[in-house]
Amino acid sequence: MYGNQHSLPFRNRSRSFILLCLLVPFFVACAFPADTVTSTVIIGNSRIDVTTEEGALHAPKEDVIKWVQWSAEAVAGYYGRFPVPHTSLRIIPTSGAGVRGGRTWGDRGSHISIHVGADTTWSDFADDWMLTHEMIHLAFPDVDDQHHWIEEGISVYVEPFARVRARHMDANLMWFEVVRDMPKGLPGPGDQGLDHTHTWGRTYWGGALFCLLADIEIHQKTDNKKGLQDALRGILDAGGNISQDWDLQKALEVGDQTTGVAVLKPLYEKTKDQPYPVDLPAIWTQLGIEREGNTVRFVDSAPLAKTREAITWGAPATQAGPKASSALENLTIFAGRTTR
Repeated sequence: MYGNQHSLPFRNRSRSFILLCLLVPFFVACAFPADTVTSTVIIGNSRIDVTTEEGALHAPKEDVIKWVQWSAEAVAGYYGRFPVPHTSLRIIPTSGAGVRGGRTWGDRGSHISIHVGADTTWSDFADDWMLTHEMIHLAFPDVDDQHHWIEEGISVYVEPFARVRARHMDANLMWFEVVRDMPKGLPGPGDQGLDHTHTWGRTYWGGALFCLLADIEIHQKTDNKKGLQDALRGILDAGGNISQDWDLQKALEVGDQTTGVAVLKPLYEKTKDQPYPVDLPAIWTQLGIEREGNTVRFVDSAPLAKTREAITWGAPATQAGPKASSALENLTIFAGRTTR
């Protein structure tokens, strides 16, 4: 273990909504040999080198590469580009089915490792959120360990919105899961603020709750013209990717400068050293989100219904909308090679 390493949160996600994407031309080797296979996925000006370790992986190579493509496109769509010019992705075959835990590092060249069950099918890949989560880590600088909550919180928060905008997840299902899981980030007894309470819930979902509050406030202060997405893009555009060591204050300042409103730094001051009370039921009501069993209903007459739409699909200047075609269409090409 070394450098800027990020791990996945444990989330019990059941995602049945699968949306077929528009396939682009690609060229890959015909099948997985028993040896290690390496392929390259090109996203804009970025390259992802994909290596599968030796072991049984029954899924067709095309499905594995398409999964990498989907994850990378979702991240590139949210940030406007893939976060780093080059990253290495190592797939480690394991027993069973499904995508398992992953890790992301930022030194010695950015790289990701992730476990994939030998019996994983395309349906499993299409429902996966883990690789998108890990790729989002590439888009934020390495900060001190006490601020690990912001690194994990951003990945937890951004991942479902990035996948919805890429048409890989249903917006209704996404908001149901956000409403269901966000209470895990609320401060409990004895909480000492995000910088000093390093429980699983406060690290992953407490960080995500910070992002939600910031996203809503930025939208409110800019009449829904900008949101957290703009702040995070500004940080990335200023050079703040995983390979860089930054002070958290610098990242928050860059984000606030990008949106033109002071939200991130003041919110951090309120939440870093003490529990910050949040009335989540009131927030869902304001956004027009009503939970009904295993789904949610949107109330378009709610005070912040337009903010909910902007958070879901992006600010008007970059809004894709639920019926618009993907801005990343034909962005990805593939090159494949096998090594023995």
